[in-house]
Amino acid sequence: MGGQLDMLTRRHMLIGSLGLLAASALPGCKPVMSGMLTSADAHPADYPTVRAVEFMGRFLSEKTNGRLGIKVFAGGQLGNETDTLEITSFGGLDFNRVNFAPLNSIEPMTLPFSLPFVFDSVDHMRRVVDSAVGDKVLASMEPHGLIGLAIYDSGARNFYNMRRPIRTPEDMRGLKIRVPASDLYVAMVNALGANAVPIPFSEIYQSLAQGVIDGAENNWPTFVGERHYEVANYLSITEHLLTPEALVMSKASYDALDPADRSLVRQAAKRSVIEMRRLWDARVQEAKDVIDRSDVRVNPVNKAPFAGLMRPVWDQFITTWAQRRIVDAILAMREG
Repeated sequence: MGGQLDMLTRRHMLIGSLGLLAASALPGCKPVMSGMLTSADAHPADYPTVRAVEFMGRFLSEKTNGRLGIKVFAGGQLGNETDTLEITSFGGLDFNRVNFAPLNSIEPMTLPFSLPFVFDSVDHMRRVVDSAVGDKVLASMEPHGLIGLAIYDSGARNFYNMRRPIRTPEDMRGLKIRVPASDLYVAMVNALGANAVPIPFSEIYQSLAQGVIDGAENNWPTFVGERHYEVANYLSITEHLLTPEALVMSKASYDALDPADRSLVRQAAKRSVIEMRRLWDARVQEAKDVIDRSDVRVNPVNKAPFAGLMRPVWDQFITTWAQRRIVDAILAMREG
């Protein structure tokens, strides 16, 4: 009970401090209407999603002669994504870039985008999120005090480890694989025959180096940027997840804008997707170039045997007719 009270106290303190921060950043202590709007991102300042929202702020400033802009608090300055998402829904923050994982826990319609092997390529994922399917998923967030504005990339995730190449699911048996604290990730890795080990992101490198875990999974820029390739020299191109990320706006903030500014915000968000993808694709290529010059052994994978083990995972998390309609629409947009 004491732990729960401590958590609630910290959350209430965060809500209060973010409300003061947002108010102090804007003229007349008005959190919206005009001035410098606030945005949170757990990624570092040079990350493509951060730079995309900054691009969006410049677009708004240019179109409104400086009346509107966006101040991005990057690097988790304002807390983790779960906390800042809650603050955004209350109106203490205007914008928030979040992974779909915390959205999964509040809106079931976001779950189809998080399923393993539901997207078969980056191009497939982008076609889906740019379509009416993406619009439907974004719209599902409104009852939770959030306006879904745009869907960004978070890359194709691959397994890497320090023991052996992973070419078939059998190669994963017995491996201790780090996953985020997500029921879906745990179910996925366990279904593939490995042992899922939820540990904080910041502990992956040390846990690999000390043998606490055998491997992990993530996208190319993270594999390189966090130097995981120094301690895990087997990279298997499974592309098991291409879960995108979302840019959301507080509904309270959105509703307080006049209609013309709402239209500008949506236009800016859509344009920021183009900028984000340009930056992301360049960063992925940079990471691949680093690995080409390293001792990491990279091997392609036949995804079919891996994907074939995912039906129980899909059935565990896709439980409504509306969710199944989204999954069917995603599958229908595959090439061939």
